[in-house]
Amino acid sequence: MKKICLSVVGLYLLFLHGFSQATQDTTYKVRKLKVDEVNLVSSYYSQNGNHSAVTGGIGTENVTDISNGIELKFVGYDNTLHKHSLTAGLGLDHHTAASAAYVSKTGASKTEGTRIYPSLDWTVENETKGNSFGFGTYYSTEYNYKSFGADIHFSKKTADKNGEFSAKLQGYLDQVKMIYPSELIPASTTTVTGGGVSTITTASGRTVTVSSNGRVTSSESKIPSSPRNTFSASFAYTQVINTRLQIALLLDVVSQNGYLGLPFHRVYFNTGKDTVENLPTARFKLPVGLRVNYFLGDNIILRSYFRYYTDDWGIHSNTASLEVAVKLTPFFSLSPFFRYYDQTAADYFAAYGVHAATDKYYTSNYALSQFQSNFYGMGLRVAPPKGVLGWEVLHEMEIRYGHYSQTTDLQSNVISFSFGFK
Repeated sequence: MKKICLSVVGLYLLFLHGFSQATQDTTYKVRKLKVDEVNLVSSYYSQNGNHSAVTGGIGTENVTDISNGIELKFVGYDNTLHKHSLTAGLGLDHHTAASAAYVSKTGASKTEGTRIYPSLDWTVENETKGNSFGFGTYYSTEYNYKSFGADIHFSKKTADKNGEFSAKLQGYLDQVKMIYPSELIPASTTTVTGGGVSTITTASGRTVTVSSNGRVTSSESKIPSSPRNTFSASFAYTQVINTRLQIALLLDVVSQNGYLGLPFHRVYFNTGKDTVENLPTARFKLPVGLRVNYFLGDNIILRSYFRYYTDDWGIHSNTASLEVAVKLTPFFSLSPFFRYYDQTAADYFAAYGVHAATDKYYTSNYALSQFQSNFYGMGLRVAPPKGVLGWEVLHEMEIRYGHYSQTTDLQSNVISFSFGFK
């Protein structure tokens, strides 16, 4: 989750205050890109459970995660009065996972990691016709995973502006480092070169050059990696039915190929022998959703959502959620929410010690098991006209807390803070 440092917030307040001094001529829209909005998000997440995939479906699932993100939105108009929006984001997560210590039988594995994920999106909109077009890029890196993504997106409103169709085409090209459990790391190899120099590739993937007198002259870590590609097409149609009711129809088509498991996820057969999970190299996913918002008077908004999901690994799931936004004053609101989820197990899942050695595919990752879950909590939003705590540039602040429980005994809590600057 994301944790906000007051000194950082202060710097951004000063930064945005400088921009706010410029007067704007609303009758003449042609202008260069300028900062329109800055959003800061911070959250803290903690998790407990006893079905770690690292140890074959048993063992600790304790995880903590601290995330921080910033998003800057620039807006401008060209000489044809088309609106240009450039959004730049940067996220930083730091997590610890107790189960990571068991990747190595010695307990010497890396138990914490940091993920960095910048993003950039550009959109141009014809506000008169209600059309938009844009593209985005994403990058994410951490110790055992690197991902690069890109998308193209567009939207078109109906003639009466009450309906809108949007579509997004996305692609992610990922590289997964092949970090194996210590007892399953492939054996080391040695290559003898000229002059009596030996190149040794150790079981951990480290390349060591040894001279003829036995001295190590160089050491380089070269853990191999495997590709994973994800391509998706997302479609949505939103419609204003009347002044109180809005609906949205959602459809995603997702195709994955490459290495779709993780090499440090163990599986224990019914013979007691262990190995790493083995999953198909292709997966097709099809989620279909419906979102309905209803304005119950002036002070209450009902936000409901339902999604059905299916894939060719045998998982079928249902998601249903409801959030009730209650405006207690014109500038203060509470939003209790609840989400229910259930899924069937993947064809390739079995618990610890259940898989047969003759199985073609196998995993004991409980994310692919059959379970039901509940997620509930509360959001609190403040948006006073003169700014939060009298700071005009800080136009809104929101705090959200949620508790998650799963029938596999997994429990988690999350608390997040978001700050919006204008």
